[in-house]
Amino acid sequence: MNYTRIRYNTTSETERELLIAHMSTIDAFTGFEETDDGQLIAYATEAALSETVLQEIAALANVGYEVSEEKEQNWNATWESNFEPVLLPGFCSVRAFFHDPVPGIPYEILITPKMSFGTGHHATTKLMMLHMKEMPLANKTVLDYGTGTGILAILAEMLGSTSIDAIDIDEWSYENAKENCAHNNCSHIEVQLGDISLIAGKQYDVILANINRHILLDSMATLSTALNEDGTLILSGILKEQDTDIILESAAQAGLKPLQFMDDRGWAAISFTK
Repeated sequence: MNYTRIRYNTTSETERELLIAHMSTIDAFTGFEETDDGQLIAYATEAALSETVLQEIAALANVGYEVSEEKEQNWNATWESNFEPVLLPGFCSVRAFFHDPVPGIPYEILITPKMSFGTGHHATTKLMMLHMKEMPLANKTVLDYGTGTGILAILAEMLGSTSIDAIDIDEWSYENAKENCAHNNCSHIEVQLGDISLIAGKQYDVILANINRHILLDSMATLSTALNEDGTLILSGILKEQDTDIILESAAQAGLKPLQFMDDRGWAAISFTK
């Protein structure tokens, strides 16, 4: 199979993260990489994207782009060669098997670095993990909605959660999350392939949702219903300047009260209670 290669003309890290976050919600995209000069390159299955979709994506960051065709290759091998460990000092590290362990870190997550979103490098994933650091998770029931690589679910188990549902609509993420849970000897995580309908009738003490504004808004009422009284909902995938107000308004309409706000590189994560 051949691939479509889209090169976005931007040297802004915030713009690159915005584009990656949006494209990660589109099944056609199979991988991303950054060039030495800071440009962003995305790969998609050939003919799976219309010119209209490409224009809409570029308009998010007001950047230009160039499209070309690429022959099939092992994109994971390329991605893995560029993967670097992630460190939250004094708390948690995320590394692949070919990295050396980081000494003096209480929690270490081992992942197979594939193209699933959520390796810990993106600001939103780090913000979610920092929120989790600040809250009691021992013996809690947890939902990781849009689990990606499964990092947040794995961290929840490491922090003492005893029943964790990790769901994602993307089959690649589903398989990768299962693999990563096994690598980390997790026994309390059930990884499921599907949408939010999977949680119908279930209740959770903690819900983690690092996705994007549109899915968060569409899912807000359902997530609130699934959250136990006095439970905690942590949301990210939120652009600080563009999304914060509308997320807060939607959460308030769903009966949720904000607890804590964190931001990094133009992104935000907000915790709520019911």
